Parts: sequence; structure tokens; C-alpha cells
Amino acid sequence: MEIMILSFIGPAIKSEWNLSPAQETLLTSVVFAGLLVGSYSWGFISDNYGRRKGLLGIAMLASVAGLLSAFSLNYLSLVTLRGLVGIGLGSGPVCLSWFLEFIPASNRGMWMVVISIFWTLGTIFEAALAWMVMPRLNWRWLLALSSVPSFAVLLLYGLAPETPKYLCTAGKMADAAHVLEKMAQRNGTNLPSGMLVSDETATPDEEVIIPEHTPLLSSTVNKSGSSSFLMLLSTELIRTTLLLWFLFFGNSFIYYGVILLTSELNSQEARCGSTLLLLEHAQDASLYVNVFITSLAELPGLLLSAVIVDRVGRKISMAIMSILTFIFLLPLLTHQPVTLTTVLLFGARMFANGTFGVACVYAPEVYPTSLRATGAGIASAVGRIGGMVCPLVSVGLVTGCHQTAAIFLLEVVIVLSIVCILLFPFETKGKRID
Repeated sequence: MEIMILSFIGPAIKSEWNLSPAQETLLTSVVFAGLLVGSYSWGFISDNYGRRKGLLGIAMLASVAGLLSAFSLNYLSLVTLRGLVGIGLGSGPVCLSWFLEFIPASNRGMWMVVISIFWTLGTIFEAALAWMVMPRLNWRWLLALSSVPSFAVLLLYGLAPETPKYLCTAGKMADAAHVLEKMAQRNGTNLPSGMLVSDETATPDEEVIIPEHTPLLSSTVNKSGSSSFLMLLSTELIRTTLLLWFLFFGNSFIYYGVILLTSELNSQEARCGSTLLLLEHAQDASLYVNVFITSLAELPGLLLSAVIVDRVGRKISMAIMSILTFIFLLPLLTHQPVTLTTVLLFGARMFANGTFGVACVYAPEVYPTSLRATGAGIASAVGRIGGMVCPLVSVGLVTGCHQTAAIFLLEVVIVLSIVCILLFPFETKGKRID
């Protein structure tokens, strides 16, 4: 919600404060800059100090800065506060890592995709909220109301336990056992017999619970002498890390590229040289309806991802949906009728978002607990760069009457992303994370 909101309020703020186009653009750019900082920072905090501490910091920063931005006295204060909101919004990898560490391997992929559906639901809800608020009240009310979900996270923070996996990695075995006992009690069952010990302290004479599957990577990571970032580039992880970075960059580039083309090619005029971004500067009902309807295209892709991700695996799921995205875009190398163009772009957006959803499942799975949020966070940050670069490239191509070149560029990025998917060293379907 907080990412989409500036697209609705930007024109109103520009008119009220007489902003230049560059100043209006900065309102959005500063949020993406905050996302870049937050994706790494919150990952580092949660890997070193706990998932709950990361969640608490995120909720406090996003909620307070989001609400205060509704009372901004001038442009500078608004830009500063929205930048802080962006840092808070870089929390995605932390939330996904926290959720991942509670889910059993058998249906982990499905539930991880299901949780990502709330991103799309937030976009749809924000469009509906703006549709109701902006014509009747003003942009300050929309900012204030949009901060309510962040305050809800803050209020519900007390219900979120620390993950046993993190506690075990931190050597807090008694705390981990306490959380597991509460989980068992809540689910009306009993814990298996035996004593909970870490991988590092287990001895042949101790009675331990033997996992059904071998973990993907060792949970023992020595952090002395090097940063988390450098450990992601260690011999064991560098291949996976670099492939993930390009995959996230490519997925963001493709996703935002399809959104741009959807708005431009489906505009009423749809003429060369009149590029209209998805959230064009129009303060009428068509703006909100456009976002509402185009966002609905993402739901079928995410539902398909949830169905197949635990059946065929992460790599095959991403490859299938990337290929389908490629197929849907292929006819657009030449100009097509408006109706067919709409269908093709909706299909491409559907499968592009589905690929993104599975990638967000795969990224935290491939890293050990001590690096999980940091690794997924940096991959997400690289993806944000792709989202920032794509409009710069695509706008220039479309404005210059180069639809074919824009589509060709997207197709090339899709092919390279598929190659990355095939080169990943292992599949995480059904595997135990450390």
C-alpha cells in the first residue's frame, strides 16, 4: 500500500505545492532508495539480533513515519519521511524469513506463495481506498489511513514468537524449546521425545531428534573476521548468490516493464510518443479503476504458483512461468489489435508475478538461518535496482516509437533469467532448511 500511494497523491501534492516534475519524481525515487537501504539493513539486524527485533523496528519505523508524513509542513519534510517509510518497507525478506522458519517442508512453497498474495491485495485495497478518499477528502487523509496496517503490525507484535531456528542458531536452546512447546500445545499435540540440541553441540551419546532430510547447507557459519555480505560470496554460496541477484534484477525489470507497456499500449490514445505510466497523472475515477483492474491480473499467476510450487519444484515452476511470460510477449514484437494486446499483457503480467512469487520462496530457502534474511534482503535490493532501471530504459524506447525494441529487450532479459534458473545448483522442494 505504501509503495503505491505516491502514485495517487503525487499529482495533488504537485498542484498544491507547485512542484516541478523532478521534485514529484523524487517523492517516489526516495521510497525506492529507502527500500534499497532497508532490504539489507533489516536483514542484517534480524540475522544478528533476532527476527522479532527486526519486525519490531520495521513496524515502528513504517507506522510512525507513515503517519507523520500526513502532517508534513513542506516538501523537504515529506521527502524525508517517505524515505524513512521506504527503509521500513524494505522488510519483506525479514517477514518472509520469519514465516518460512515456521512452515513444514511438505507445503512450505504453497504457503510462501500464498503470503505473497497480500502484496497484490494491498495494491488493490490502496486503489479502492484512494478511489473513496481522494475525491472527497485530500492526500493527507490518504497517507494517514494507509499507515493503519503498519500500526496493526505493531499492535500484533506481541503475538509473534521468535523462530526456534534462529534461537537454536543463537545458542538459546531453552528459549527454542519453550517456543516449540507452546506451538505443540496450541496445536493439541506433543513434542517428540528427546532433548533439543544444536548441530554444533550434539554428540553420539546424546539422544537427538534426527531430521527426515539432510539440510541444504550447513547451519554452522562462522561470522568472525568477515561481514555477512562477504560470506554470501564465499566459495559455497557465491554461485547461488550471483544467480539470485540476476534473477531478482531480471524479474523486477520484466515485471515493471510489463506494467509500463500495459498502461501505454492500453491507453485510449495509444499513440506513439505519448507514453503514459501505469499510474498516470489523472485525478479521476479511471486512474483508480485502471490500477484496480490491472492488479487483479496478478492473482491467477500467484494461485497457479501456489498449486505447482510444491508439486514440480521451485526451479521448474519458475522456468515454466518465465517461458509463458516469454510466449505472451512474443506477438507484441509487432503491433497487435488493442483487445489482443490487452490479453497478452495481462497474461504476461500474471506469469511474471507468479515467477517473482516463487523466487521470493526460493531465495530464503537456499541460505542458512544465520544468513537467511541478509541473503534474501540483498537479492531483493538488487531487484529494486532492476525496477528503477526498467522505466528509464523502457520510457525512452516507447517514447521514441520503439515498441519492438522494448519487447525484444524484455524477451532477452527473460531468456537470461531462465538460464539463471537452470543453473541454480539445487532444488529446495521438500528439503529441510537448517
